[in-house]
Amino acid sequence: MANVIPFKGVRYSSGAGAMSLLITPPYDIINEKKQEYFYQLHPNNIIRLEYGKSYPYDTKEDNRHTRAAAVFSSWLKEGILKQETSPAIYLCQERFNHEGREKTRSSFICGVKLEPYEKGVIIPHEETIPKHKADRLSLMQACKANFSPIFGLYVDPDRIVEKVTCAQMQRDPDINFIDENNHHHSLWVVTDNGVISQVQRFMAAQRIFIADGHHRYETALAYRDWRRGQEKTPLEEHSYDYVMMSLVNLNDPGLVILPTHRLIRTNIKAENLFNLLSNYFDLEYFPMEKSHENLNIFISALKYRSKPDKIRESTQHRNIIGLYTGEGGLYLLTLKEAISLPSFAPLGHSPVWQKMDVSILHYFIFKELLAVGEEKWTDENHLYYSRNEDELLSMVDSGKYQFAFFLNPTFIEEMTFVALNGEKLPQKSTYFYPKIITGLVINMF
Repeated sequence: MANVIPFKGVRYSSGAGAMSLLITPPYDIINEKKQEYFYQLHPNNIIRLEYGKSYPYDTKEDNRHTRAAAVFSSWLKEGILKQETSPAIYLCQERFNHEGREKTRSSFICGVKLEPYEKGVIIPHEETIPKHKADRLSLMQACKANFSPIFGLYVDPDRIVEKVTCAQMQRDPDINFIDENNHHHSLWVVTDNGVISQVQRFMAAQRIFIADGHHRYETALAYRDWRRGQEKTPLEEHSYDYVMMSLVNLNDPGLVILPTHRLIRTNIKAENLFNLLSNYFDLEYFPMEKSHENLNIFISALKYRSKPDKIRESTQHRNIIGLYTGEGGLYLLTLKEAISLPSFAPLGHSPVWQKMDVSILHYFIFKELLAVGEEKWTDENHLYYSRNEDELLSMVDSGKYQFAFFLNPTFIEEMTFVALNGEKLPQKSTYFYPKIITGLVINMF
């Protein structure tokens, strides 16, 4: 199963600046405005490596990836970044507030042996977009490093890893800071071979689920194959045979999944959409105030007015989707009792996959009813993804998109079930909160 190793991580030196000014979220949730914000935040911010600016005059020899490589090399020479003298794993804790409750999510950063999905060691659950992988591959080829860890999950109900490593966390952390979201981050560098060996033995019996970072993982596989071709040593093991991951226990009480909503552009009118939906869903109307003040009431209704889930009986939520048409109201779409949807799913999908809200939304409502198929799901001219409910309403009101669809979060049990079954969900079916930050540790190979 999973082969994990310590590695000589590269970290910011104490003189580089305050850590809160040097980190970013993963590149895939950074828009142009946020990119500029991080550029201005500090001259040593990791944004210059992870997601540098592009310019109209860029060439093959001078572009954001080659500039990232030059900055990376310069920071290493200047001592802004320093590499560990001994291989290590990195214990992390992030304390944050969610829905009025303080939570703590624990993880450890290590190297994980790259394996093709077919081996069943690393388990994906979402589809990926080729153009995003091409961009990340170019960055890896230029810099020969992972700047952002992949977010992985493992099953440890008895919290073995926590018990093995808890003594290491009794001392003061090597990194300790509060970020701009008021999240408290602590990191401990662990070089104790005995502790590392115990973690390795436990993980050797584990599969790892990719929670976030499917593009980064598949890019790392492509990079490994590229390097093997360059060096013509496919049988020897190299540092690029491993990718940096931040691993979280699937049973960690700080594990949180949030929904990502959808905006769609289509030629169909609201009245025709209602006629189509009413054959399969009960529609409940919520009047919308201009100030959007009652949006929270609607979101609460979406979350709590649902059928019990068969996988997780204690949690309510199944087959209920929110809709905003821009005509003064919101609607809850609840699948009618005893309704059997037409066979909308591609062949081979399990009943669990077919009953998931995100599957019904994409493959039945989008593809079957609205004729917006898979080829358009990655095109923002047709489909846009956002977690910001107010943004969705505003973009429909402006006429940029016709309809907004609101989802409940995917359950972790659903994700792991379909993943182990070899199935994949549409992109952005899960949003693990908080995102693993970029800039704590860099893996150089």
